[in-house]
Amino acid sequence: MSATCLSVETEHGRILFKLRPNSAPKTCDYIVNAATKHPFLYDNTSFYRSDFVIQGGLHGIPGKIPPPNLDVNETNTGTVLSNQRGTVSIAHWDVPDCGNVEFFINLKSNPHLDSAYGGFCVFAEVQDEDSFRVVDSIAAAILLGQHPKIIRIRTC
Repeated sequence: MSATCLSVETEHGRILFKLRPNSAPKTCDYIVNAATKHPFLYDNTSFYRSDFVIQGGLHGIPGKIPPPNLDVNETNTGTVLSNQRGTVSIAHWDVPDCGNVEFFINLKSNPHLDSAYGGFCVFAEVQDEDSFRVVDSIAAAILLGQHPKIIRIRTC
């Protein structure tokens, strides 16, 4: 994997994700490939949830075809990172080894996510204060009933 970060352009500004391949190399590759080999996959999708995370991806979006699910959960391999404020994790169903193109940004410390349903693997971190401001702005907008859009995700 050559990318070290992802740029998530949103209606509220840009969020930079610092990728953590030392913690989750396959998960990082999966997300980078989803964003680059399917270059319009995330375009015009929305963030939702704002209780303890904001989540983005293809939830409720018909007509977009994601890559197959990730078949490994790297939560407890490599350098283990906990679901703390500003970490970015891959979402999955109740079965741990089925990560998909959904991801979430932790709004607060969520250590229960390190083990719930086999754990939710941290693959990145919000990179800087400007990005944190955008994350918090999106969370506030969701609380007001809005669904801020992801314009695009690209490597940086």
